[in-house]
Amino acid sequence: MTPGSNIPLGATRVTVDVAAPVRLDVSALLLTADGKVRSDDDFIFYNQPMGPGVTYRSGGGTNPDSITVDTTAVPPGIEKIVVTASPDAAGQTFQGIEPTATIRNADDNGILATFTPPQLGTETALVVVEIYLRNGAWKARAVGQGYANGLAGIATDFGVTVEEPAATAQPVAAPPPPAQPPAAASPAAPSPAAPPAPAMPPAPAPGAGKINLDKGRVSLQKNQTVSLVKGGRPLLSRVRMGLGWEPAFHGKDIDLDASVIAYGPQRNHIDSCYFGKLTILNGAIKHSGDNLTGEGAGDDEVITVDLGRLPQEVTGLVFTVNSFSGQKFTEVAKAYCRLVDAATDQELVRFDLTHAEPQTGVMMAKLVRQFSGEWDMTAMGDFAQSRTVRGMVKPAAEAL
Repeated sequence: MTPGSNIPLGATRVTVDVAAPVRLDVSALLLTADGKVRSDDDFIFYNQPMGPGVTYRSGGGTNPDSITVDTTAVPPGIEKIVVTASPDAAGQTFQGIEPTATIRNADDNGILATFTPPQLGTETALVVVEIYLRNGAWKARAVGQGYANGLAGIATDFGVTVEEPAATAQPVAAPPPPAQPPAAASPAAPSPAAPPAPAMPPAPAPGAGKINLDKGRVSLQKNQTVSLVKGGRPLLSRVRMGLGWEPAFHGKDIDLDASVIAYGPQRNHIDSCYFGKLTILNGAIKHSGDNLTGEGAGDDEVITVDLGRLPQEVTGLVFTVNSFSGQKFTEVAKAYCRLVDAATDQELVRFDLTHAEPQTGVMMAKLVRQFSGEWDMTAMGDFAQSRTVRGMVKPAAEAL
């Protein structure tokens, strides 16, 4: 599986193992439609291993920890179970560690899917996968959302009460109060009876652990991702995606069409903005119009996106370019896309296409909304055989 992809579950009981070169703490949260737990009892982890329809099992350090979900026993009102992981060693990040989630049929141990989150850095905890209910059917989705403040950051984000440390620090050698059990070495337990949580650093800015915009313009290579966060704040204003190209041979005109395809959380097609439909989503996305030749310096076609006005149902945007006249991208030179702050006209992110295939369509970049609200931009450069945006809907959905 790739980030954002989903599969129908072919079993009523599934087990999710999360393995890595180091020992991981794996846990699960039962979430309602508003994305929150009902109470701390909905946080299933090593100190609270059982909940309604969800069970935690320790691997003992030699096997991976696992979460088993019995979808027939999940109570009404719970629409999602997220499976999380964090390194057991205090302060360790996922830098250089590639955790892999394996989703199995819990009854016959058959493998249904595997997922390895890409491009991990300073994250100390991950939402790895989620088991969710949609239209009466249970599915699994690959997530890979990172947090830089550990399992406590994830728990807090989903509504679990994590106890704050005491206002006055006690000596290191002082024993805990008699009513409290010894403090655990793993992340803080959320239950009221649990020991006090260790002091946590301030919550990081959205997108921590990824490239962001703080150091200025970012130049991406294929498959690289930048978090659209600057100064600790998500970029939620108007941006322009400029797309440009030149004919490769002797100034021969080439008619390419830039488009953007909007998708929902299930990678369902919501709408497409292109030369034949210049405005979609109540004006949140607008197209500059068709360029029939590719001649001239600068952007050939521009798509403006008001990130703050996009409906919540829109979670992914894929920017495509197609050759309506049927010429291949091997006949195109200097194709690029660049994201510009519409308020300041400052170029934020750029991706130059350095490889061409004899195809008539290319997916240049995608914007994906994260759990924490900010958007990530990923350079794609993936080709498809289609002269129009209509033929790009399916391959672009698969690439989200």
